[in-house]
Amino acid sequence: MPRMTGGDAVVDSLLRHGIDTIFGLPGVQMYGLFDAFARNANRLQVINARHEQTTAYMALGYAKSTGKPSAYTVVPGPGVMNTMGALTTAWAMNAPVMCITGQVPSAMIGRTRGQLHEMPDQLATLKTLLKFAERIEHPTEAPQVMARAFQAMVSGRPGPVAVEMPMDMFPASADVTPVEPLSKHVPPVPDPDRIAALAKLVDGAKAPMIVVGSGALDAGPEVLALAEKIGAPVVAFRTGKGIVDSRHPLSLTTVAGFKLWESTDLLIGIGSRLEIPLARWAPAPAGVKVGRIDIDPAEHRRLAVDVPIVADAADGARALAAAVKTKDDPARREAIAAAKVAALAQVSKAQPQYGYLEVIRAALPDDGIVVDELTQVAYIGWYGYPVHKPRTFISSGFSGTLGYGFPTALGVKVGNPDKPVVAISGDGGFLFGGSDLATAVQFGINLVTVVVNNASYGNVLRDQQRLYEGRHAGAVLTNPDFVAYAKAFGVAAWRVENADGLRDALREALAVNAPALIEVVSDITKDYPPFEFHQPKRS
Repeated sequence: MPRMTGGDAVVDSLLRHGIDTIFGLPGVQMYGLFDAFARNANRLQVINARHEQTTAYMALGYAKSTGKPSAYTVVPGPGVMNTMGALTTAWAMNAPVMCITGQVPSAMIGRTRGQLHEMPDQLATLKTLLKFAERIEHPTEAPQVMARAFQAMVSGRPGPVAVEMPMDMFPASADVTPVEPLSKHVPPVPDPDRIAALAKLVDGAKAPMIVVGSGALDAGPEVLALAEKIGAPVVAFRTGKGIVDSRHPLSLTTVAGFKLWESTDLLIGIGSRLEIPLARWAPAPAGVKVGRIDIDPAEHRRLAVDVPIVADAADGARALAAAVKTKDDPARREAIAAAKVAALAQVSKAQPQYGYLEVIRAALPDDGIVVDELTQVAYIGWYGYPVHKPRTFISSGFSGTLGYGFPTALGVKVGNPDKPVVAISGDGGFLFGGSDLATAVQFGINLVTVVVNNASYGNVLRDQQRLYEGRHAGAVLTNPDFVAYAKAFGVAAWRVENADGLRDALREALAVNAPALIEVVSDITKDYPPFEFHQPKRS
């Protein structure tokens, strides 16, 4: 048994689990851990940031874009609380993110004596949100607790976890037994009776539709094989985009999917909450049947369907494809193609946003990555931006996290240094973490950030004016000169006012191979309102 400090034991576990980069912000409770980082600098890169929230968002972007676990570390109490928005977003996005934090001295835990960064029950707070949260009471416990945390993070439905250690245990030494990574929990085998029941519905359906979500990100080939065999469109929104290449005839946006909804007689959800068709497109067509494949048993309790199947998305889609008959209906293929054409015509009218998206798509290779934000251009991107590979369109999904985009995109770029990455942010959201342009420069994170400046929280302003006789409050913004702001950090910057200008600036920004920012000056009164896509109505 090697003798290690608590910090060394944590670092040893991180390395054994394939972590070579950790995002962090040091503080007094974490000195013992950060000293272990320094002594292992040849094996573990530490990327510090200017705000705790950025460390967590960077870990989120790294995890979501690579599909691999990531980790960040911050001080306890207010430090951890500053990352709760990112942890909530990681929970919504099913992202394997680990939070490593400290605690007050061991003898003071739970005594509420006003220790620095103390809070009433940090561990209980973390347990309310995360898949796994546990305290490492002593260096000897670190390997086992860390291994269990990693196992929980990647098993079943992936998600965020946390470990905490008292500040006096990070520098404390003990004889420690390292633990190798634990195997993932074995995924459930698709129930053959339920596969047969869903296959019977498929065989009897004239117009089946598949809807995919982020739970199917690693099941693209299996989903496509099923879709092609039964002639079903595959509809994706936000986190499911790219599971099937947008160029494939069966790959549809939700705008196109809605055009087929009235005629749909069987809905198959794969790794999806099915919120779009069953809530936003409500009411459902008369007589429609619903089947669902999801690895999380709790999901099947939350939403009652005709045939629920607890299974990994790839395993379930593969089993279903093997059990169904081949369908070849030329009329159905024509209807799907027509819906796709009509949807493109509808979304392409959303100017100037769609024009900006066309420029970005043309500038990026198939594996180029876009990170969205709560902003006008990104809203249209949910419905109209073509995505060719999974994990190349990163979205906060239903979490709808304002301000997450730029710091998350930094982590995406760290995890994908050889791929171009573009963050689409609004002026309001960007300034949540804009100071971390300093982090991009310090670590050579060559992200291109497009800041769409309409001097407002655009949808809020629209809603307030629409709902309250033109009145508004808190939605209009006074902004800095974003080009000057970026240049103050040593970041190359451009200001443009239209798609042609963005095309030229984006080409130059990608070519400099350094952190870059493009401000797109916009007018919220001229942006196409996205509401018809958010909540479509039957004609």
